[in-house]
Amino acid sequence: MRAGSAARAPVHHGLHAQRGFTYIAVLVAMLMLSLATQGVMTYVSQQAQREREAALLRIGHLYVQAIGAYFEATPGSVKRWPRSLEDLLEDRRLVSIQRHIREVYPDPFTRLPDWEPIAGAGGGISGVRSRSEAAPLRTGLVEFDGLTLGPAGRYADWQFVYQPTVAASPAPSPAPVPKGKPP
Repeated sequence: MRAGSAARAPVHHGLHAQRGFTYIAVLVAMLMLSLATQGVMTYVSQQAQREREAALLRIGHLYVQAIGAYFEATPGSVKRWPRSLEDLLEDRRLVSIQRHIREVYPDPFTRLPDWEPIAGAGGGISGVRSRSEAAPLRTGLVEFDGLTLGPAGRYADWQFVYQPTVAASPAPSPAPVPKGKPP
């Protein structure tokens, strides 16, 4: 060492500042990645719910058609509702077995065939509804293939019910006027 010179520490020329910048850059990158992942997960979740909702509408419509076919195929003038969903699989009221639906479809939200039956006038089942308490994406009036569902706060509020059409009774024909007598 030279006489009169003080010992100096080595100079690092901004190395500590560089380490701090890299640390901040990594934190910002991780934050951006987590926000992007959250956005993707929200989108995927909504897309899955949208698909289950569409499946619920399709299957509910199938049940309405099957219950309607069973009801209308009742022999005689007094129409009857199916007693259970299994009656739609094999309708043995006629000479040949009628199959109004292929299977008892599961509810897309519960993933079980645990539909809540809706009682018809005079007994039996006139419709079904989901047991799901989840809130639907479509909250207003829903129209699907001729089926109209009212506003709902949960999927269980959507009722898939067959509405029989009331046949218009023919207008009475006028009484015949006997020949030779004036009216």
